[in-house]
Amino acid sequence: MRDLSDYSQPLTDLFDQPKNTEEWEKYKLSKEQVEFFHENGYVSGIKLLDEDQINVLKAALDEVADPQHPMHHLFHEFHSNESSDPNKVLFHSLGHWRIHPAFHDVIWNPAFLMAASQLLGDKSVRFWHDQLFCKPARHGGNVAWHQDYSYWTRTVKMQHLTCWCGLDDATDANGCLNYIPGSHRWGLLDKPALAGEMDGLKTMLNPEQLASFNPVSVPLKAGYATFHHPLMVHGSFANTSDYSRRAFVLNVFADGTVSDSDEPLLQGVPVIPKGEKMDGKFFPLIFKHQEP
Repeated sequence: MRDLSDYSQPLTDLFDQPKNTEEWEKYKLSKEQVEFFHENGYVSGIKLLDEDQINVLKAALDEVADPQHPMHHLFHEFHSNESSDPNKVLFHSLGHWRIHPAFHDVIWNPAFLMAASQLLGDKSVRFWHDQLFCKPARHGGNVAWHQDYSYWTRTVKMQHLTCWCGLDDATDANGCLNYIPGSHRWGLLDKPALAGEMDGLKTMLNPEQLASFNPVSVPLKAGYATFHHPLMVHGSFANTSDYSRRAFVLNVFADGTVSDSDEPLLQGVPVIPKGEKMDGKFFPLIFKHQEP
């Protein structure tokens, strides 16, 4: 057993790696998709996984979700239920890329990397951290309205991006992601409890923001992803269906981001002093943008 953060390249053949510029081109988002992202704060319906890859990642999730896993200590966070209510379960973890080769290699999925670079403004991309969000059937809890960067202000400047990808079909019934289009232009808001009351964030909004608080749900087939801006207000409701809702999240930032804290940026990660560049094995360069 080994800490897979020691390896800053794919370890398996789960994802074919492009060998030249032409092979990368097929993964590019369209101009219209990139424009939609900048206007609305998100872009959805990006296919990242085929059926075989979905099944491999589902099996990997079952392995790493076991608190008795021999490499469990490598998690930065692990919550069998981040909610305080046993009837509203939200499994949430960070760090599983260090434990299982499939979750390690999904970071190097070329479909993800090309989209991430484009949405960050055609920049080189570094890994920030991963997450799992799982809601069991019938009693899966909500994820409160929030902005991702409100939890990430220990890194600057703000040039981050989130990718959410389902391992199950995500529907309104089982708690798919919801966005507030245009909210990425509201500026930084205070952070609520992630598995707390759904509407805690709304108490922080001004009348104009409340008037434009019109959620749009984003149902997605398994294997498809949605990308969103770090200030995008988003959340997801409880799972009332007979089907689970399992998803993984990949968080990245543009190369050149620096630490804004003298505390550990993630549990178990050595301190990067305030003002120093985010790099090293925990924050690997996963895509190098080539100027045309």
